[in-house]
Amino acid sequence: MAPKHPPFPLYEIKIRNNRISRAIEIIILFLLLSLITYRLFSLSTHHRIPWLLALICEAWFTFVWIIVVSSKWNQIQTKTYPQRLFQWLGDGTSEFPAVDMFVTTADPELEPPIITVNTVLSLLAVDYPANKLACYVSDDGASPLTFYSLVEASKFAKLWVPFCKKYNVAVRAPFRHFNSTNPVFPQDSSLDFQHEWNKMKDEYSKLCEKIDEVSQESMPHDLVGELSDFANIDRRDHPTIIKVICEHKESDGVPHLIYISREKRPKHPHHFKAGSMNVLTRVSGVMTNAPFMLNLDCDFHVNDPKVVLHAMCFLLGVKDEKDAEFVQFPQNFYGGLKDDPYGNQMKIIMKYLFRGTAGIQGPFYMGTGCFHRRKVIYGMWPHVVDNNEKSTDKDQWEMFGKSKTFALSTTQILSGSLYPEIPIFPNSLEAAKEVASCVYEFGTAWGQKVGLLYGSAGEDTKTGVSIHGKGWKSVYCDPNPPGFLGSSPTGGPAALTQQKRWGTAALDILICKKSPIIWALFGRLHFRQCLAYLWIMGWPIRPFFEICYSLLPAYCIINNSHFQPKLNEAAIVIPASIFIIYNLYGLFEYIETGESLRAWWNNQRMLRVYASGSWLFGFLSGVVKVFGLSEAVFEVTKKDHSSDEALDKDDDSKVGRFTFDESPLFVPGTTILLVNLAALFIGFLDFKQNKSWSLGEAICSVWVILMYWAFLKGLFGKGKFGIPLSTVLKSGGLALLFFHACKSVH
Repeated sequence: MAPKHPPFPLYEIKIRNNRISRAIEIIILFLLLSLITYRLFSLSTHHRIPWLLALICEAWFTFVWIIVVSSKWNQIQTKTYPQRLFQWLGDGTSEFPAVDMFVTTADPELEPPIITVNTVLSLLAVDYPANKLACYVSDDGASPLTFYSLVEASKFAKLWVPFCKKYNVAVRAPFRHFNSTNPVFPQDSSLDFQHEWNKMKDEYSKLCEKIDEVSQESMPHDLVGELSDFANIDRRDHPTIIKVICEHKESDGVPHLIYISREKRPKHPHHFKAGSMNVLTRVSGVMTNAPFMLNLDCDFHVNDPKVVLHAMCFLLGVKDEKDAEFVQFPQNFYGGLKDDPYGNQMKIIMKYLFRGTAGIQGPFYMGTGCFHRRKVIYGMWPHVVDNNEKSTDKDQWEMFGKSKTFALSTTQILSGSLYPEIPIFPNSLEAAKEVASCVYEFGTAWGQKVGLLYGSAGEDTKTGVSIHGKGWKSVYCDPNPPGFLGSSPTGGPAALTQQKRWGTAALDILICKKSPIIWALFGRLHFRQCLAYLWIMGWPIRPFFEICYSLLPAYCIINNSHFQPKLNEAAIVIPASIFIIYNLYGLFEYIETGESLRAWWNNQRMLRVYASGSWLFGFLSGVVKVFGLSEAVFEVTKKDHSSDEALDKDDDSKVGRFTFDESPLFVPGTTILLVNLAALFIGFLDFKQNKSWSLGEAICSVWVILMYWAFLKGLFGKGKFGIPLSTVLKSGGLALLFFHACKSVH
């Protein structure tokens, strides 16, 4: 039976005062529309090709700006009151509902087990009744090293969790707590605390040494005992492995810890992370069956031990469940490189865009740092809650599969109960292995109507679109300190690869049957929420307009034409005003967020790099997939576990400097750079001759070169800091083709 609604509010929502920002955004929109109008009326009096191309590109930029303005218009701030939750549920009249916590990892080399271990330890030590928590770790790599590391971590947890709760430790991921540069060691602490702190540090050092020693071996020990299940298996072909590493006991206060490696067979689809998450959902359903689920990537650890309480303030405090299907925490990062040289820390997006979507139908589901209602993941619609119906589908087996144990668990959850009446955890391993098999989903609605949705590498966004499309709302929870901290790629190839995957996923979702447009037309997705989703869905389309606009100045200089109004024309004020106001406004947002001028500059240039490289190849990858020429591939990015000490070295020549490899992702950017350099050289040689191109084209071309400044340095760099010769040759060939095409068109 669900607890009664609290007699006092557990959270507060305020509308941010952003009138000045709104006014500036409207001015920019007015200028963009004025520029389009001017181009339309003067199309016949200017060079037709460059003028028309500029018109098309600027129309697209205007559409994107309309989406941005709409998404940011109603920005909100939220505040939670966890102490009130304790007052309400801690008086004995109601209980804390259970929470199942999911951690996903896929590759022990790209995602070192020590990262997963720290994430798990931070989860086990959160401020929440331990008997109400269960942590499930999904290992898609079927790694004995990952399992061994978790077993050793569970031993350390029996010391670490009581220590954290006894002394109210603020940061409970050990690698952050024992940071050698800035250790969390209060100066006014007692002698008892200092003694136990040093003891914990020694124990953690021993844990790291054990994991490091075993990781140097090809296999941990002799794969006997608990490790025998990993003997003679292939990560792509093995049976289900489920191990209860730690079962909660009142004496140690450590929550359940369960290891899962789902069954893999070569001829069966596994659906990447979405498939892993659905297995976690089913296995937890037959073992603990908590009404709420937390989804966390292995490289995101708990930064605020009250994070579960913050989420519960929304999930339990809303008067209508429709207003809080899931609670999404922003993605914040630890140990980030100074001034965000790769433009992937997303601080501005989180502060403005996500707070804006929170004022419409709620933030997007970002795949990590998110608390879900289990019954909604089971496919429930909001109107079912209103009508007190148990399910929208009478045939439970066809919907959820043929496990009787799982059918019982779904019945309890879909009935709306926050406290399952039948304890499920004991003697449930056989049922768990059944629902984790690779054939269990055949003939069911998993991945289509139930669980995370299949068909895209962006399973999180696709699932979030479906949830919002049914009429549910989500909540943006941004406490101070941040609830979770993660790691972001710290190299050029990794950053571009990650963006390519996101671009491919965006195209998958845009053209599928459950796209935001379809949900807006035939579902309950709000129009402005649909526009907000289209901001992401448009990533793989943007390259064509971005690249075209980047090459237009060079085209005009080569062909002695122009696409900008000349300096003696009054209309030059319009594009000049857009350029100045837009950039100053963007800089203002960064400064308001506490970021530097250099961070703003880095993000501006990286947006161009991502658009011309990652998103372009994301589009091509999506097209290849649509035509059935290639299967989708989920590319795992390498997780960096560098300490702050390593990142804080004041060596600007290397730290944060752009790195390259032979990936084709770097070819478009290098080509754009070479074309504009050559065009400026040609323009300089012809400067004294009769020319039609003006200073506007030259300024635009210089600006493009500045946007690709990292590539310009890469032309003269060496090793990983230099652009490979093969990439330069490919780009040079494409540049020559562009010059030939320009002359042919002219």
